[in-house]
Order: sequence, then structure tokens, then C-alpha cells
Amino acid sequence: MHLTDGTGPARSDGALDGRRTAGAEVPTAASARAHAESVVRARWEAAGRVPHEQDMIDLLIVVSELVTNAIVHGDGVAGFDVRTTEDGVRLDVHDHSDVIPEAAHGSGALPTGYHGSGYGWPLVIRLARDISVRRRPGGGKTVSVLMPLRDAPGPALGAAQA
Repeated sequence: MHLTDGTGPARSDGALDGRRTAGAEVPTAASARAHAESVVRARWEAAGRVPHEQDMIDLLIVVSELVTNAIVHGDGVAGFDVRTTEDGVRLDVHDHSDVIPEAAHGSGALPTGYHGSGYGWPLVIRLARDISVRRRPGGGKTVSVLMPLRDAPGPALGAAQA
């Protein structure tokens, strides 16, 4: 995981396939999940592929956690970007708070006992890759993660129609 102030060198997150959404309006975790799923399914299906269902479930969990954290702890969602990469899908959740939470430095261990919260970030750490939290020059921060996606087992869409 990388924590930066936004002034360092650009990070490399795999070769993009040129498909991305820019700053989607996502006032709720549900709208963010729907948007991320529609982007991934449309892009994969256009290539005759089907994403692995377990990976899609993991993606939706991570989207929910990141957007909920931005709403609850980050003074609201300032933007939500979804872009496909060779390795999966990159999510960038922008919020209005400059505060980088202590949990961002965590190990991903689940809390012992039920405290009503504290499970979301450990789930993100366990499910996502290439996690970074960086301050934005104009204020706020961006949490960026790569969600790996595999092809579903079985024939691709194009092969099934051939």
C-alpha cells in the first residue's frame, strides 16, 4: 500500500485498455456498485469475455466499503472513477477530507470482537491489490485500488455463439 501527498511521481497501475469512466456521480454505495458492475460487464462482454462471478462479488464488496467510507468518514464522495486494466479494474474514490485514517496503515486483520464497525478496511486490504491513499492537491484525498478480475470458467460469449 502506498500513502502519498499527491506530489510524488505518477504510479504505474498496469496498461490501460483505454476504457474509463470519469468522475461518475455516485451519491450512494448502491449507485457506485451498479455503475462499477455495468462498466465491467459492458467492457468484458464487448470483448467476448465473462468476468468470474466471485471476482465480481469481491469487486462489489470493495466498492461498497470504499464509497461508504468516503460518505461516512470523508465528508462525502467527490468523484468515482472506474477503469479497466489488463489485470482487472482500477477504482478511484475521491472524497473531501484531507485526513488519512490510521487504518490505512493497518495489516488487514479483522477486529477482535464486534465493535459495530472496523471491518470494511480490512476487507479492502484482503480483496484488493495495489492500494494507495493520496492527498489531492485541491483538497481531499483519493483511495485507489486494483481489483483483479479473471475470466469465468467455461466458454467465452463469442465461442458459445460460434
